[in-house]
Amino acid sequence: MTKVNDGKLAGRTSRRQFAKSVAAALVAAPIASSMTSAQTPSSKEPKAPPNPQPTPTPAPSSSAPPKPSPVVEAYAEVARVRFGERLTPEEFERVKRDLDGNVRAAERLRAIKLKNSDEPDFIFSA
Repeated sequence: MTKVNDGKLAGRTSRRQFAKSVAAALVAAPIASSMTSAQTPSSKEPKAPPNPQPTPTPAPSSSAPPKPSPVVEAYAEVARVRFGERLTPEEFERVKRDLDGNVRAAERLRAIKLKNSDEPDFIFSA
């Protein structure tokens, strides 16, 4: 889209193009996730003999953040394509952390099952 509008070059991404890229990222995330789970080793491979002593698992260090979900990676890629030239690497990492928090909050909200008899938390009157 390189139309001239009011003397400004409109080479930016339109809202419609942005919405399409977000939709494509949301569609691609489960596909990418299923492709990675399909590449896990099958149970037909011979298993190693059990270890007689359990190996101690290292304590998770507070400096290493957990690996973000594929949905967060897809959202981050959309943000990088859209705003990448204007963000420093530190700002982009902060955006990824914020997106991860938003996705985790959405998952927690989605996990709560409501019944039809559940009423809203507020009363609306006009």
